[in-house]
Amino acid sequence: MYQPQCELTEYRPYWAECFGVAPFLPTSRAEMDALGWDSCDVIIVTGDAYVDHPSFGMAVIGRVLEAQGFRVGIIAQPDWQSKDAFTALGRPNLYFGVAAGNMDSMINRYTADKKIRHDDAYTPGNVGGKRPDRAVIVYSQRCREAYAEVNIVIGSIEASLRRIAHFDYWSEKVRRSVLLDARADILLYGNAERAIVELTHRIANGEAISEIKDIRGSAYLCSTLPNSHQLINESLLAEDREQVVKLVGDERQEAVLLPSFEAVRDDKSLYAHASRILHRETNPHNAKALVQAHGVRYVWLNPPPIPLSSEEMDWVFGLPYQRVPHPEYGDANIPAYEMIRFSVNIMRGCFGGCTFCSITEHEGRIIQSRSEASILEEIEAIRDKTPGFTGVVSDLGGPTANMWRLACKDKETEASCRRLSCVYPTICKNLDTDQTPLISLYRKARSLDGVKKVLIASGLRYDLAVETPEYVKELVTEHVGGYLKIAPEHTEEGPLSQMMKPGIGTYDKFKAMFDKYSTEAGKKQYLIPYFIAGHPGTTDQDMLNLALWLKEHGFRADQVQNFYPSPMASATAMYHSGKDTLHRIQRDTGKVDTIRGTRSRRLHKAFLRYHDPDNWPLLRRALKNMGRNDLIGNGKMHLVPRTGFGKPIKPALPFRTQHTGLPKNS
Repeated sequence: MYQPQCELTEYRPYWAECFGVAPFLPTSRAEMDALGWDSCDVIIVTGDAYVDHPSFGMAVIGRVLEAQGFRVGIIAQPDWQSKDAFTALGRPNLYFGVAAGNMDSMINRYTADKKIRHDDAYTPGNVGGKRPDRAVIVYSQRCREAYAEVNIVIGSIEASLRRIAHFDYWSEKVRRSVLLDARADILLYGNAERAIVELTHRIANGEAISEIKDIRGSAYLCSTLPNSHQLINESLLAEDREQVVKLVGDERQEAVLLPSFEAVRDDKSLYAHASRILHRETNPHNAKALVQAHGVRYVWLNPPPIPLSSEEMDWVFGLPYQRVPHPEYGDANIPAYEMIRFSVNIMRGCFGGCTFCSITEHEGRIIQSRSEASILEEIEAIRDKTPGFTGVVSDLGGPTANMWRLACKDKETEASCRRLSCVYPTICKNLDTDQTPLISLYRKARSLDGVKKVLIASGLRYDLAVETPEYVKELVTEHVGGYLKIAPEHTEEGPLSQMMKPGIGTYDKFKAMFDKYSTEAGKKQYLIPYFIAGHPGTTDQDMLNLALWLKEHGFRADQVQNFYPSPMASATAMYHSGKDTLHRIQRDTGKVDTIRGTRSRRLHKAFLRYHDPDNWPLLRRALKNMGRNDLIGNGKMHLVPRTGFGKPIKPALPFRTQHTGLPKNS
């Protein structure tokens, strides 16, 4: 039976705790020698520069393991052309922990139009090309070359979102689980503190990694299925089989048999079916194990980990981070660090369920919140220790700024719930939407000595915000630096329903409140709404209507975002299969308009930038084909001029990329 894992602080520390706390986790033999280490117990390989800050995954996992008594080294952005860089710290006693970094390496390297980026915010000097494509696979292969028998544990968002067979946008094909291509021993998905601590202690206590098969939030390969589970056979669509096999045992747990890798590779309907099942099995309180055959082997995916309690979150964020990049980088600028240098992460997870976003699949739907005291202590630490602090806290947020401490009102209801979203199609009646505790946090934060201003820069869920008008007033009056970004994503019901986003009327309600409270505060402030072009469920007419809405409201987009089919997202399954994965999959029904091909995607993006002269010829042709010649002309009611290119029109507002965790200029 799957049991809740131990509290993070309940484990007996490993013997190596006698070495104490490292100023920085060592990245060289010289640093190891200075610490008195003859070897590392765990070596973390990462595609990011090493920044010892709780916003960087390698630092969190490294410091968590250090606090458990283990000696942890870091190999950051190694030269992957040979094994040499992977031997720099010697052979780890327990395992290599391999991560691509805070971002998926493919999304980090390529734009939504599959063009190579020449920058990398997680690299000193913002230099691109310092990590390989499919970094988890490449790094794992080099680790195996360096030390053939070493244990390899893979994680980070790249591995997390490739834990089963998945559509790969860059090769336009379905790839098998990353476990096989990386030749790893085990995969840990999500924010893996619980899993990594349990796994490390068990290996240190003598268990073979090949025998560790019961850790929540883990996936592994097996040749035969364990007899401790009864299988629910979901390998075919219901309409394709005479009887759905469902075996229920009184003592044995259930596991769901997904369509095999070969089946989802060859049948798009089955791919959509598998995606729908996976997204329904994400609540850690009721999720079943998932099993997917890959040839003669199986990928076994254990249920998600139990979320961290506030006390555990406080412990993780309270570890002795230096909060700066490793000294080896000197004065080099690391943009991702500069972005979060004076910000505080107050929570994890998201119950919004937006289909284009992978936060839920990685961090879960249950919000994990830090305590008020822990957050205020971190602000004081920034004030006292972070170089260059001027009194402005750049953000108090997370995946969504205003979900802190929001949860289901009833634990039993939460434990049995299988909804994909707590806020779509309407806000669940069981969801506590009271944001007054957040108001209290904001007030206490800005009253701290040395703090002049606290800004809110994380994405805001405005349909939740309007449920607590006092919160909107507090936000607008005290915490907006002239502009506030929010993400309606579209104006039309078709694409919004496939995104699982609220109608534009909710945006209008929030805007009215925003304008009212800005006026009352005597401030000139602006909302910056973000939109996505080319999302599944979007037609040319939808994009035209959005362009007309932008023109009517005086918005001229500077940088815009085309839909990016990231691995394992529901919208990616729609993009690949043409099926509506939000409803039961049928072969001949549930089809979704899908924008594919460079020209169609370029057109949808052009509608968002209707004011750009470079887009006028493309838009003229499209409008003529749509029978909307009435929108071509030189009057105020026209969308594009009748002839010529003309002079570029400067944006009325600084209107930039929508907030999805992707780089700008996508």
